Amino acid sequence: MKSNKSLLAEEFLRDVQFRLDENMRMVHKSFEFLQEEDVWKRPNKASNSIGNIIIHLCGNITQYALSGLGKEEDHRRREEEFDREGGFTKEELLKKLTSLIHIVKERVRSVTDEQLTAHYQVQGFDLSGAGILLHVVEHFSYHTGQIAFWVKILRNEDLGFYDGVDLNQKNDNEC
Repeated sequence: MKSNKSLLAEEFLRDVQFRLDENMRMVHKSFEFLQEEDVWKRPNKASNSIGNIIIHLCGNITQYALSGLGKEEDHRRREEEFDREGGFTKEELLKKLTSLIHIVKERVRSVTDEQLTAHYQVQGFDLSGAGILLHVVEHFSYHTGQIAFWVKILRNEDLGFYDGVDLNQKNDNEC
């Protein structure tokens, strides 16, 4: 059976899934250090709690990947993501994000070349399907970093994202 994807598209979509998994791994690791009372703490009035960030990620990823690229109806109410001051436990937030990422990865597996190059209007932006997926990955990564930073401040501990990996290893430039 002939694939409806070019080799480049297949590689790109595998990398999107890998990056979604990596961000999820780091969020899970960060949550291991959190106490229940930490989830809705804000560093200051101009910043968001980890709970707000998770709710925001769910809203943004749903709007871009499922509504934009997936053409599902857009039900997002962005301001509510930042106005919340509770309502979900640590476990519920993690489950909500994990479930969404699972759904998005399933959808990503079936994206075609045509969907990657087609253009969509999302949140007022004109983006290709590839642009939408780039946004989802970079936006998730950005907020994963915020979560990790806030957890490190709260716990004063290294989160061990790369325990057992030699990050000083030099690249092998032979292909």
